[in-house]
Amino acid sequence: MPKVGECSFPTGKKKGFYFILRSVCTIFVTAMQILETSLQNFIPWQQTIGVMEMIVKGTIIGIVASAPMGPVGVLCIQRTLNKGRWYGLATGIGAALSDIIYALITGYGMSFVVQFIEDPGTLFWVKLIGSVLLFLFGIYTFRSNPVQSIRPVSHNKGTLVHNFVTGFFVTFSNPLIIFLFVAMFGQFTFVVPENPLPQIMGYLFVIVGALLWWFVLTLLVDKVRNKFNVRGIWVINRVIGVIVMLVSAIVIAYTLTGHSMPIGY
Repeated sequence: MPKVGECSFPTGKKKGFYFILRSVCTIFVTAMQILETSLQNFIPWQQTIGVMEMIVKGTIIGIVASAPMGPVGVLCIQRTLNKGRWYGLATGIGAALSDIIYALITGYGMSFVVQFIEDPGTLFWVKLIGSVLLFLFGIYTFRSNPVQSIRPVSHNKGTLVHNFVTGFFVTFSNPLIIFLFVAMFGQFTFVVPENPLPQIMGYLFVIVGALLWWFVLTLLVDKVRNKFNVRGIWVINRVIGVIVMLVSAIVIAYTLTGHSMPIGY
């Protein structure tokens, strides 16, 4: 039996894929151990609230960045249906790795102007513009047709690592996702370089949120594989678009009335 705090996965045919899962799990466990040690060293109460807030924000950002049915989303569904759930999940994990790289690039760039952003007047406009951009992204997602991204899938399953790598490069080939991260980081006031622990936890949970999305998506598609069709992809995309628009509209209302979203409290 593995000890508490350890990650154990079976070895064998899927050894390469389990190595990827083990690496992700190890990073997560290490981060949680750092958090536990920090809390035991009497982190101020306000700092603890900041950590929990960033965990919630990071998870939301990770899910929203992954959820729209772009080329990698459609590819993940196709591979789940044609090759099996593990192959679809491997594709999603590759996409999640690409997302966190772009998230780090975006956060690093925004950290240089954080003092400018912290001005109350500037922060108001950053959050408002970010929310409007995210609302427009919701409209685009709602109106887009993900079925156009469907491509023939090879009958050769390939290795799980191969599916992981292709998922990574399909996502990484679209740097426009940086604009989505800029909008979300501005909307949620995500960049806080003066508080390294909450910031690290926020980035960690961006990838946790992305992995959660791909895990749930492949699970659901695999469960209803006999009933899932092209219309299912279209419906998922529309629902995601509506949710993004609703959340953005709520944040816009909060921003215009001078209130903050009660996230993490």
